[in-house]
Amino acid sequence: IAIENAKNFERIRELTLIDDHPGLYNARHLYKVLEQEIARSRRFNHHLSVIFFDLDHFKQVNDTNGHHAGSGLLKEIGRLLLSLLRSVDVATRYGGDEFVILLPESDRGQALQAAQRLRSAIAGGTFLKDLGLEIKITASFGVATFPDDAVNGEDLLRLADTAMYRVKETTRNGIQAAPEHEKASLQ
Repeated sequence: IAIENAKNFERIRELTLIDDHPGLYNARHLYKVLEQEIARSRRFNHHLSVIFFDLDHFKQVNDTNGHHAGSGLLKEIGRLLLSLLRSVDVATRYGGDEFVILLPESDRGQALQAAQRLRSAIAGGTFLKDLGLEIKITASFGVATFPDDAVNGEDLLRLADTAMYRVKETTRNGIQAAPEHEKASLQ
């Protein structure tokens, strides 16, 4: 009984940290880990980068093929992320079709390279084949780095999100880093 209770407790804990659709951590876990990683980066004088991305025209997938297809697409994107990231990176579903990835000990250049790998893999992929569909989708990415762009986790997320929205408002299917001049406005 004790072993079964321990297993059930662990499963419940996982359910509070893992989003069912993509199988990634959820936003609650993101905020906890982000503050820990900021503290660690500050202590050891390391960089920490954040990639914030959103699937372009995701609503069309739901509207055309149903929410079951949208959920399936999120699951496939989650698996793709986990296959392309390092074991120390933290991939989360932020909400809806938005994702945040924490890249410990990664500077801006390394984060931009990681974002490019992800962007290329998503844009080059064909999704939902098991449902008889061949969905093509792209994503818009924003990148911000501690301590270069922000001095705390909240501002780091905000700057990466703002950079991502700049891509969505222009080209989509692209990557933008937080502009250097925005850090001064945060302090």
